[in-house]
Amino acid sequence: MTIKERFNRTLEYFQATFPEAKTELVYRNPFELLVAVILSAQCTDKRVNIVTPPLMQKFPDAKSMAKAETEEIFEFIKSCTFPNNKAKYLSGMSRMLLSEFGGNVPSEPELLKRLPGVGRKSANVVASVIFRKPVMAVDTHVFRVSHRIGLVKNARTPLSVELQLTRHIPVELIHQAHHWLILHGRYVCKARNPLCNKCGLSDFCNYYIKSRNKLK
Repeated sequence: MTIKERFNRTLEYFQATFPEAKTELVYRNPFELLVAVILSAQCTDKRVNIVTPPLMQKFPDAKSMAKAETEEIFEFIKSCTFPNNKAKYLSGMSRMLLSEFGGNVPSEPELLKRLPGVGRKSANVVASVIFRKPVMAVDTHVFRVSHRIGLVKNARTPLSVELQLTRHIPVELIHQAHHWLILHGRYVCKARNPLCNKCGLSDFCNYYIKSRNKLK
């Protein structure tokens, strides 16, 4: 099977299986998503969705959050991972949004990456979800699934995975493919005990074929 055929089969399966795939982070506007994405680093979406409603009720925009003390922000997010660092990030991010972007969330990943607490992955999430930019955020799920299916080769870093995926996925589908890979990794192609018997990609999945051959 050629790499083009592998991608075509994978994308066709995802389009049929997850036609309305989207982020599981709950948000109402770009600022809320940016906050949620910063909080989601090494933290579950479920926990973030519990934390953000009271936080956003208190600090609904960059202006109000920029005025807050980091200790105030910390009290709302202390059940998340690394709350001390994230409180500082949210405070600094809000102040920079005001000083450099007029309080508005920028659409370009390179501008987003200038914000405290926003790395390449987080910038790509915001740019693809809100602004539908053709960028691929590579988290642990995307990294694992891409390797198992065989969509990437010798890709040892998230950046190399990102570059290989965006090279072969049609531009208009890249923002959606991010969610397809995440949801597949979260609910089917799990890190431990993947549900290969429920996966429509198993007939050409490298991981499944290797696992099956070991049992012979």
